[in-house]
Amino acid sequence: MYLKEFQKDMRIAYLGGGTGILISGVIWLISGLSGLYLTKETSILIFFLGGMLIYPLGVLFAKFLDRTGKHQKDNPLATLATETTVILFVGLFIAYSIFQTQKLWFYPVMLMIIGIRYFVFQSIYGMKLYWILGLVLIIAGVFCLISNQSFYYGGITGGVIELIFGVFVILKEMKNKT
Repeated sequence: MYLKEFQKDMRIAYLGGGTGILISGVIWLISGLSGLYLTKETSILIFFLGGMLIYPLGVLFAKFLDRTGKHQKDNPLATLATETTVILFVGLFIAYSIFQTQKLWFYPVMLMIIGIRYFVFQSIYGMKLYWILGLVLIIAGVFCLISNQSFYYGGITGGVIELIFGVFVILKEMKNKT
């Protein structure tokens, strides 16, 4: 198998990752809204716990949309996808550490870290759209930082961005069944 075939396998199995983006967007939104109505710590806890549900719920949603939610066993891109989780955990540690002194910076830092992580998804799925998604999230994070937005703003912003991209990817990939 060649790279493009491995990428196609991942796109078909997981609807181009669109279900994961969509689930992630919902979690960002719930977490951001909880930062508006509950404590900042509760918001972060929802973000962390909800984040652990992205993959299993994304797979379940992909199956609901008539995809396998399972790549071929010999696909090395699955390992790459798993390895990007390290970026996420280190990012969470950095963002939470910064939160201890700069409460407003948690979501902007996470926006930028998740944006970086999405750059790798272009290699996994072979979709340049992931570079755009990553860049939009990074720009949103920088904007939140330099404009000193309220704590919850970055969470809601991340949610809206990912919901839009998630729906777009799902619709695009449902059109391209092969």
